[in-house]
Amino acid sequence: METIKNVSISELHSFRNHPFKVETNTELCELMRSIEKEDVLVPLLVRMNPYGDGYEVISGHRRKEAALWAGETEVPVVIRELDDDQAVVAMVDSNLHRENLKPSEKAFAYRMKLEAMKHQGKKVLADDITLAQVEPRSTKKNPGGLVSGAMRSNELLAKQAGESEAQIKRYIRLTNLIPKILNMVDEGKIAFTVAVELSYLKEEEQYELHAIMDLEQCTPSLSQACRLKVMSQHGTLDMDAICMVLEEEKPNQREQIKLRADALAKYFPEDYTPKQKTDLIEQLLKEWYEKQEYSKQESLGSSCSRAR
Repeated sequence: METIKNVSISELHSFRNHPFKVETNTELCELMRSIEKEDVLVPLLVRMNPYGDGYEVISGHRRKEAALWAGETEVPVVIRELDDDQAVVAMVDSNLHRENLKPSEKAFAYRMKLEAMKHQGKKVLADDITLAQVEPRSTKKNPGGLVSGAMRSNELLAKQAGESEAQIKRYIRLTNLIPKILNMVDEGKIAFTVAVELSYLKEEEQYELHAIMDLEQCTPSLSQACRLKVMSQHGTLDMDAICMVLEEEKPNQREQIKLRADALAKYFPEDYTPKQKTDLIEQLLKEWYEKQEYSKQESLGSSCSRAR
């Protein structure tokens, strides 16, 4: 059973532990412009908030944010009766089709949906057992049309997502990473396969690894990540061991940019060491990059202001 109506944005609450990020970017700005011209065309999917007043948003977090940004006070919603597991499945399914999802978003989405599907499977199985006690020959089917137990949750999720079971498992492994390392995966600083191996490190070991990566400005290769994993499993991984592994030369670690020292010499004091020169170049590039990012945000803000 469902109802369609307009509700106040103040009554809408984000889905608990929602794994998909709503970022203030050009796409959100364009959505805001569209809403200013034509209002919200596609209603948000919500359910009665099980944690308090109002409604919990299942699908439409970006539309809600854009509508708020556009100055709207109400939006159309579809109010549907959903239990917790049904709500999780609907929330994940409505977002997985989006382009450019971050690894962390897929990781937590797959984990949440898999856990919900397993709960649903247990409920269906329990219903089947109860029914079998009354009708032994029953072949009751679940809502997906499959005889209960005919397809495991892992297999069904992989089929629905269009990924292999092994790849789904790899994504879910990323949820074991500490936030700082997971952010590096999202930013492309650590490769997906490397991150999967690092996810087997204990939490304390991951914090130590991140501290060393940040200090030395380096990341492990796949072979090094595998070694760190083995050392962790054997209980021999500490900061000294991490340093020893990361200090090894990695021929494919990074693309090298070569600059002629004599061409740059006139820009540095005569007593500057090679390290001081390198540090200064990195600092100036960092300042330039931050200036460019600030200019982009200023431009985006001005564009959206003019749109209003």
